[in-house]
Amino acid sequence: MQKSKFRGSELENLLNSVSLETNQLVAPLFLREHRPKVPRTALFPDFSTVSIEDTVFKVRQLMKMGISSVILFGIPSLRDSIGTDASSRSGIVQRTVRKLKEEFGKELTIITDVCLCQYNLSGQCGLSDLTDDTIGNDITVQSLSEIAKTHAEAGADVVSPSSMMDGQVKSIRTILDEAGFKKIKIYPYSIKYASSLYSPFRSLAFSEQIMDHVHIDKSSYQIPFSNSSESIREIQNDILEGADMTIIKPAILYLDIISTVKEKFQFPLAAQNVSGEYAMIKSAGSLNWIDEQTWIIASICSMKRAGADLIISYFCKDIAALLNG
Repeated sequence: MQKSKFRGSELENLLNSVSLETNQLVAPLFLREHRPKVPRTALFPDFSTVSIEDTVFKVRQLMKMGISSVILFGIPSLRDSIGTDASSRSGIVQRTVRKLKEEFGKELTIITDVCLCQYNLSGQCGLSDLTDDTIGNDITVQSLSEIAKTHAEAGADVVSPSSMMDGQVKSIRTILDEAGFKKIKIYPYSIKYASSLYSPFRSLAFSEQIMDHVHIDKSSYQIPFSNSSESIREIQNDILEGADMTIIKPAILYLDIISTVKEKFQFPLAAQNVSGEYAMIKSAGSLNWIDEQTWIIASICSMKRAGADLIISYFCKDIAALLNG
């Protein structure tokens, strides 16, 4: 990595200029049953999955740096056609949530990804309709609602549906309220653009069981990058259905959308700095093509400047280290 021409204090000042604080950072964690034999992939440099037994240690490190929010993504040992393990009360996310709550209680905010792509055989975010091979909206929403309920039962503070299904927020809010979880918040991925920038994520979460993960086509339910009007409608619908905050991803290529949404709705908003955005900076930095540290800071600052209240990023520890001085 190229050595930064800026001193740490100067980079810290850049972060402070956009009023970024460590409590506005959310660290993603990829959960698996046991310590992986191969800790990381070439597509996802310097990032690896976390075994259940190592989760408490990992979170304690983050909290010492002032990062008190995590978002959990489960990688189960086995997949099936309907993603059974996603809603299992003994699933990897559910067990991890219980463990973390026992250890950290209210000091840690636990957000859980509510999706099916890591759990089914297709790698799609939804379930196939019984009548054809398309993704069925209603059957997927029903499954997402059950997943969210089991996450809430385990102790999650926030559930975050990311399948981009119509009506998912309303259905989840209803099932949570009926089960007595009215205080559990919902942060949907309201805008999730169809993008190859998710490839590093898939290389880590899918590669052992779905070898052709690069060619999974999710364009039928994710948003095309050219369609800004649909993005606005998705945000508006989720707000009306009861969302507590909305999430937009990817972030760097859609700063105009983040800014527009924030200005139009004045509603809590998170941006996710996705795996491909992370990998591009890390890879270019390793080849000495860029000043990696400065690019990390610039990218995070751009999201905050555009209007993000929370930032979900694989760079959380790098940012927190600078903010802590």
